[in-house]
Amino acid sequence: MSDSILKVEGIEKSFGDVQVLKGISFTLEKGEVLALIGSSGSGKTTLLRCLNFLETPDKGTITVDGKLLIDGEEHKNMSDKEIRENRLNFGLVFQSFNLFPQYSVLKNVTLAPDLAVKEEIKHMKLTGAQAKQYKEKRYAENMANALMLLERVGLADKKDAYPCQLSGGQSQRVAIARALAMTPKILCFDEPTSALDPELTGEVLKVIRGLKSKDTTMVVVTHEMEFARSVADKVIYMSNGVIEEEGRPKDVFLHPQSPNLQAFLQKAKEK
Repeated sequence: MSDSILKVEGIEKSFGDVQVLKGISFTLEKGEVLALIGSSGSGKTTLLRCLNFLETPDKGTITVDGKLLIDGEEHKNMSDKEIRENRLNFGLVFQSFNLFPQYSVLKNVTLAPDLAVKEEIKHMKLTGAQAKQYKEKRYAENMANALMLLERVGLADKKDAYPCQLSGGQSQRVAIARALAMTPKILCFDEPTSALDPELTGEVLKVIRGLKSKDTTMVVVTHEMEFARSVADKVIYMSNGVIEEEGRPKDVFLHPQSPNLQAFLQKAKEK
């Protein structure tokens, strides 16, 4: 029996007259790493944004852990609350970090979990001393978890620093810790190294490589072919809004079938 944690079926997305995604379908098993590769404009980032409910597909379905999260035909009926809840299944690390400059590293990592605690208190209808006690307990847990995550990405010593005091590589590692703090079922990366120089790229890829485990499912949009080859369990090559080729890294990289993929890999080699 399949243990698919993510099932994407027939996703279509247009912006005006331009159809960016033309029926994207794939599955991902728990603990797998999927690398999405392809030229700029092939639809990779739009697909990632649809998964994270930053864009709404026009057609198609997204199912996580057996639960249908979105049906493109029915999305107009989805409330903001439902969208927020569905988004919690995914963590997204942007290429431009998107850290809050006014907050310390530690506060950047605890902010979303602490906001979630306020929602929990509201949902549980706690008031007065009960609410205060619950909040203090959960905030302490969030703090401990954040410190553990910063240790995991090698930045425990930067917990009191502010984003302006960090290198690009450090900022991206904080962004990874922040995404992990919400314990998403699927962690997504949108070209996490494109804004970094080669030395800093290496440190971020090392962290992502270190996250790989049977419990961590990842979708990585990347231009780093060596990373995709060595870390991914599955590679999808997108071109012009469709999946042109998919398979295990050794098949996709060593025996590319599509002329477009062959040309893309040749160009990547020459860079």
